[in-house]
Amino acid sequence: MASTPEGRVKAKVVQQLKALDAYYFFPATGGFGASGVPDVVGCYRGCFFAIECKAGNNKPTLLQDRHIKRISQAGGYSWVVNEKNVHLVTEALRLYGKTKEN
Repeated sequence: MASTPEGRVKAKVVQQLKALDAYYFFPATGGFGASGVPDVVGCYRGCFFAIECKAGNNKPTLLQDRHIKRISQAGGYSWVVNEKNVHLVTEALRLYGKTKEN
């Protein structure tokens, strides 16, 4: 996965998600999957999130942007990360995630 610039961004996202012990997966696209769904979808402390990974100055496609906006409108958190902001995934999830009740 980490052989391309976008793959390296995804690997850094996964590293942070594993450290948080967050539930996550990479949705299938094409065939039975939906095109344009963000690269990583998951849940952390009751917070549904979706992350679109890009390399450099690449931007989401119109379809990807539509999914990102629909997730936000539905009450989830969705954003785009690249090499410049990928380090903020942990901070964002801790901010968005609900406090676990015992």
